Amino acid sequence: MNFQKIIVPVAGVVAVAVGWQLSGWGGVALVAGAAVMWLLLHFSRMMQVLKRAANRPVGYVDSAVMLNAKLRPGATLLHVIAMTRSLGQLQSPKDAQPEIFRWTDGSQSHVTCEFAGGKLARWKLERPAEPAGDAEPPAP
Repeated sequence: MNFQKIIVPVAGVVAVAVGWQLSGWGGVALVAGAAVMWLLLHFSRMMQVLKRAANRPVGYVDSAVMLNAKLRPGATLLHVIAMTRSLGQLQSPKDAQPEIFRWTDGSQSHVTCEFAGGKLARWKLERPAEPAGDAEPPAP
């Protein structure tokens, strides 16, 4: 169960109650103003990330290897989109859990990310096989 969905609203109600107890309507206005400011900052960040992603091809990343190195379990989809500056290419059926997205770079290496409940659960880097002719080391 995701306790953030319960704790955040309860903390908001408690903050409003404390504001009322300490300063009456002025305290309520202060707490409500702080909550609105927090929501506006979050919305502004989300819009900036999506505006940057709108100017790039879907599912493209500059380096899949670097993305693989930066990923951490529990990262949100918005955080991964901010890192890649691109929307991921959806691999799973729409609105199905877990959601699977893929980002590919210019060398056809790709990172496939699985999001469970909006959080990064696992990911896998896949690189294309090298041609057989390049497998031999150069002669000294």
